[in-house]
Amino acid sequence: MATDGTADELTPGFRGRPRPDGVALPPGQYVERGFPVLTAGPTPHVPTDRWELTVCNEDRETWTWSWADLMALPQDEPTVDLHCVTRWSKFSTRWRGVSLDVLLADVRSSAQYALVTCYGGYTTNLPVADLLGGRAWVAHTYDGRPLHPEHGGPARLLVPHLYLWKSAKWVKEIHLVRDETRGFWERYGYHDYGDPWREQRYQGD
Repeated sequence: MATDGTADELTPGFRGRPRPDGVALPPGQYVERGFPVLTAGPTPHVPTDRWELTVCNEDRETWTWSWADLMALPQDEPTVDLHCVTRWSKFSTRWRGVSLDVLLADVRSSAQYALVTCYGGYTTNLPVADLLGGRAWVAHTYDGRPLHPEHGGPARLLVPHLYLWKSAKWVKEIHLVRDETRGFWERYGYHDYGDPWREQRYQGD
């Protein structure tokens, strides 16, 4: 299962390292220069010739893209900050991928929620609104190179305005649903939404 945080590493009351002056950090975060790898299970290795992304709407209609299909779509190159619930933040990360605005443009749905599932079995839930408006991508390239499997390659969801566990690694399916269904970490007490600037780490925050 994929994640960018583990429950065992979180301790309520821990406030992280001191924040450097002049750096805009969400509360409780510290600046990370590397790119930590945190997962809740073994790393799946999915060759691109077997990779598919499927979107399923609330009426069980499906839309599927192969790797070649994904590469043929318009590509964005966002530069974004990342904020992990384990309290590190990494600034100005460079990606390449396809906006969810493009992927969902022809999907018939009035659903308000999405449940994302991944190769390896990980799941996470998000409001559909947070996948749109130029705020989310299916990313396949990091810092100019194909995304490494340990960081979610061949492709991961990238939703940088939320804590990083919402940016599901090894994305496989996006289910658009009428009623919110909690994902892997959300069932273990993580916040359903996960806004770093409001420190929404746990249910009730």
